[in-house]
Amino acid sequence: MSGVDVHTHLAPVFTGTGVDDLVDTAGDGRHVVDGHPIGPAKLHRPEALLAYLDSVGLDAAVVTVPPPYHGQHLVGADCARWAAAVNDGLLARVAGHSRLRPLAFLPMHEPMVALAEYRRIRTDPRWWGVTAGAGGRTPSLAGPAFAPLFQALHTDRRALLLHPCATPDTRLDEFYLGNLLGNPVETGVAVAQLVFGDVVARYPGLRLILVHGGGVAPAVVGRWEQGVATDRPGLVPLSLPPAQAMRRMWTDCLTHHPAMTAVLTEVFGPSRLLLGSDWPFPMGCADPMAALGGPADPVARRAATANAEAAFGARPGLPGG
Repeated sequence: MSGVDVHTHLAPVFTGTGVDDLVDTAGDGRHVVDGHPIGPAKLHRPEALLAYLDSVGLDAAVVTVPPPYHGQHLVGADCARWAAAVNDGLLARVAGHSRLRPLAFLPMHEPMVALAEYRRIRTDPRWWGVTAGAGGRTPSLAGPAFAPLFQALHTDRRALLLHPCATPDTRLDEFYLGNLLGNPVETGVAVAQLVFGDVVARYPGLRLILVHGGGVAPAVVGRWEQGVATDRPGLVPLSLPPAQAMRRMWTDCLTHHPAMTAVLTEVFGPSRLLLGSDWPFPMGCADPMAALGGPADPVARRAATANAEAAFGARPGLPGG
């Protein structure tokens, strides 16, 4: 069975990137950023990601750096050189592995830095799209500061994969809720900003890709529709109602509950579902194809092949590309 896993992670290589003052190395070889070791160790082993792909019968993986590398504690010049080092380092990590398709990181918590970094990497054909953090310290995606970046992504018909950042809500410090609840909520906040800010309608060339099944957004889109229908305070006229805007996005199906596949199919549409494992993290899925019903299931086959091609564009090495 051929196909693509659109949600996997690797760590960058920092040797010679000039950010020695911003990153350390733990005794086990893991990077230490902002005082926190980043694991698991497989993040530094592209051969382990390739072995995973072989074990589940997939051709390729779209690769991003995980959220601890988003550097949301950095601003200005430090943020700019960090983003460049992360992206140059990810290219170094996947070099020689044509099955691994990297996405360039954009530090959206600093919109002008994100725009400058996009301009720096824009014409490099090694990038299969871009990725950015949803939520955390990122200002509202509906704000005017993002207009130049969204216009550029729209013009280029570039894929933008949004991955939740660490929640700023300290109530979620207990019970691992920062991940279990905070991650899906941060994605939901970002989606709401894109929907109610009419960003989805204004930039139709922007290919928006969500992870973790779109977080809480699929569960609340009906409530959003009701808010628009009853003209709730603070809402502005929309070119696309929330339900239609959601169907212009793609999402992986990493929900850990088989009944959610039907929900995602209804909310996003069958042509917008993708395979995503979150490899190599414990909150991921060992075999996303099997979780969708296996290679014989038409939903799983479409998610792995034709839908991935549509989300990232017809590129060499993608099925149909």
